[in-house]
Amino acid sequence: MNKDIKPENKKGQPHGPWESYYYNGQLSTKGNYINDYRHGLWEWYHSNGKLYYKGNFINGNQDGPWERYNTNGKLEAKGNYTNGNPDGLWEWYDSNGNLHLKEYYI
Repeated sequence: MNKDIKPENKKGQPHGPWESYYYNGQLSTKGNYINDYRHGLWEWYHSNGKLYYKGNFINGNQDGPWERYNTNGKLEAKGNYTNGNPDGLWEWYDSNGNLHLKEYYI
């Protein structure tokens, strides 16, 4: 059974709340489109149901804080995007959750 929620506007573009699911029924992706552009908070999940990525879009561009998690739910990376580009401090963590790398983007 396909539980995907993928509404479209009159032009056939993605528009509105969007959800897609793995074959096992677990949520894969959820977010919102406005006239074919991702907009607002988006979340992606591992097939085991744990959060993989979460971050914000403005008119299709990554913008604001983003986080990435491993399959066990531990934080792997966090940082910020501005108009689709990494911006400022990004931190990367090892599988035990210890900070292992800092990167700065201008």
